[in-house]
Amino acid sequence: MKAVAIRTFGRPEGLEVIEVPVPAPAAGEVLIATEAIGVGGVDAVIRRGTLSGYGFEEGHVLGSEVAGTVTAVGDGVDPSWTGRRVWAFTGRGGGYVEQATVPVEEILPLPEDLSAADATTLGSSGAVAHFALSHAHFTAGESVLVRGAAGSIGIMVVQLAARGGASAVAVTTSSAERGDRLRTLGATHVLDRSGGRDEDAPEGYDVIIDIVAGADMPSFFDRLNPNGRMVAVGVIGGPPPADFGTKLMAAFQKSMSFATFSADTVPGPDLRAVRIEQFAAASRGELPLVVHEVLPLDQAVLAHRKMDDGEVFGRIVLTP
Repeated sequence: MKAVAIRTFGRPEGLEVIEVPVPAPAAGEVLIATEAIGVGGVDAVIRRGTLSGYGFEEGHVLGSEVAGTVTAVGDGVDPSWTGRRVWAFTGRGGGYVEQATVPVEEILPLPEDLSAADATTLGSSGAVAHFALSHAHFTAGESVLVRGAAGSIGIMVVQLAARGGASAVAVTTSSAERGDRLRTLGATHVLDRSGGRDEDAPEGYDVIIDIVAGADMPSFFDRLNPNGRMVAVGVIGGPPPADFGTKLMAAFQKSMSFATFSADTVPGPDLRAVRIEQFAAASRGELPLVVHEVLPLDQAVLAHRKMDDGEVFGRIVLTP
């Protein structure tokens, strides 16, 4: 079967389509014929080599979430899963494939009217957005700034903050067109990438959810209100400066805080409950999902090039 692996870290052209054997599900696993494969920002970060210190090596198959049909089950798995449409979390990789093996505890049945592409747009990003706001102790009436809001996680944070009663939901993005689209999803103020240009926007925010990080991250501490909280959920712009914490210490009397958030720290049952709820909301049309484009699996290089060029609004989905 086809898979997409990292031949060399760096540019998208370092990805290659390879042939690998069709896997057999081990005990406690299912085999899924993939219909949709989510292309996430973390995939691009891994591909660039930014996370090589976490054990990623050349030859790694990218992809953390897929949707499709269960075609076989391993020992100890209820055979009634066979033939069912599911969403699945493949973990640190292994999703850019035609058929994927996944532990049964990492799959969820899909509502009949939720497409595979929509499922891979929501499955991971929706949960990250939900628990990032929780990690920031966000409550109704507080103001929220979403830094890097045009990706699937940012879009979900915007919607969930608006639905949660935020007094303002500001976003940073690269164009007026993207800003207009984010307004339809719940944004109330649109800022440029540096956080400027909207004269009506609040001067400070109670919560900042940062998906970008990078060299400019410390400047956004200046946008936090007293007792404000910034939570970093991604590093698509690269790691922040090593001394970024000095900004917080310089503003000691404002009692601001900074935290990172990874869904790896959320108990499985809690993740499952939120995903089930969000899938149901999306199937009812209550949670709009944004699929930027659907491309064949063998065009993964093009998908990553579009991400690197900043063309993507929402999520790119690959299909076998």
